[in-house]
Amino acid sequence: MNISVWIWGLTIVLCALFIMIAFLFRKKSGESFVQYAIAGGTLPFILILFTDIATIMGVGNFVGHSAKGYEIGVANIPFVFGEQGAKVLFALVFAGFAARFTYVTIAEMMDDLILRDRVARALIAVLTSAIMIAWTSGQAIGMGALFSTFTGTEPLPMILLFSGVFIVYTTIGGMYSVVWTDFIQGSLLIAIALWFYYRVFSEVDFSYSTLQNQLADVDGLHLTALNLSAMEVLSLFVTGVFGILAAQVYWQRCFAAESPKVASRAMLFGGIIAIVFTSLTTLAGLVVYTKNQSLDPNQAISHFILEELTPVAVLAFFLLVFLAAISSASSLLHAASVVIVNDLIIPNMGERKEAFYVNMTRWCVLLVGVFSVGAALLFESIIDLFSLAYTMAGGGVVPVLIVGLLWKKRKSERFEMGERNSRVTVWGARAGILSGAIVSVTAGILWGVLASTILTIMVSLLLPNREKPALSS
Repeated sequence: MNISVWIWGLTIVLCALFIMIAFLFRKKSGESFVQYAIAGGTLPFILILFTDIATIMGVGNFVGHSAKGYEIGVANIPFVFGEQGAKVLFALVFAGFAARFTYVTIAEMMDDLILRDRVARALIAVLTSAIMIAWTSGQAIGMGALFSTFTGTEPLPMILLFSGVFIVYTTIGGMYSVVWTDFIQGSLLIAIALWFYYRVFSEVDFSYSTLQNQLADVDGLHLTALNLSAMEVLSLFVTGVFGILAAQVYWQRCFAAESPKVASRAMLFGGIIAIVFTSLTTLAGLVVYTKNQSLDPNQAISHFILEELTPVAVLAFFLLVFLAAISSASSLLHAASVVIVNDLIIPNMGERKEAFYVNMTRWCVLLVGVFSVGAALLFESIIDLFSLAYTMAGGGVVPVLIVGLLWKKRKSERFEMGERNSRVTVWGARAGILSGAIVSVTAGILWGVLASTILTIMVSLLLPNREKPALSS
């Protein structure tokens, strides 16, 4: 079995299918900017569920977390519960709330309900779009690295094909092509992942005690110890939770859902699946350690599959990661581009026709996609800077959001589109976002969240907004 031929063949077939789907929805997505960005807020449960699953389960969930399992063992689990459990928290607390509205971005929602300030909106947009750009780049580079490991050939052709396809179909069909390709990708991803976990854990007879015994035989019992302090566990959990709450891609799916119930149920199920799958991936790293203790953690799962499993398993794992990567990349690219257009460009230009906004967003998808992949290939340090936005947004944006929603001006009234109902002021929001972002990077996210919360409240009390005087008769 020539694994390279099969990999290329199946990749090309799937890529052609995804582009065909995009053309089916080109006209529908071009009807208006809201249609292109959030499918008009009409998506049913099944599409929201599978786009949540496909978006959540990227390269990191199958390669990155197995590397962490190989390297630090079950000590990775707190971060898993923070990062993936954040989807469950999001579903229970925020998803239904967000689905009541037809905003396009989290920055637009915060601006309308809390801030009414273009500067703060722009700061939120920069941080949230940077997260998406960094993650988009990571999917492409991770995909290329896996291809190189499995075939022993130069990864650049696969990176270019992979990137070109998700950029093209996202550009053409917008949210519609993203969710329908995610439906296919998510369905296949779940089926292949279950089979993959079955093959991996059959190596230890599906028994954690057997895994512990095999680790003891190779002096690897330290991987089963949660050797972290309470503060380290809390920091990992908060980093995961607050970073996810600042991710535009999850808010966008709630705005696109046809009802609050659909949004919350879909995100809840998606989050539970993500916790289970990512925890299993971490444990898979421990299984690999029982076989070989001298591997590069980032190559551990790939080496295990190549050396220990059949060619069919190799092909299945490649397809698993390919589907995870391309679904996440398209969703992230679309989210980043929509943020840039909706929160950085449109507020600073005159009113135009809907067709203009759609075409501008399509060009933005194309340019941001090329930039994210090109920068990752040529200037890795740039993407490292972008990835800092995960911590910065978690520490700066999320505390302002939570304070703004809890600290109402009119406590008995619920939030409605077009009505600002928060005591957070313009300068309070700016101070909270900037202080939280800076302190999170320099001193840690726990201190960043604390600084952002305190300054948001204190500055809002000291510098209230200037209310426009009522016109007298």
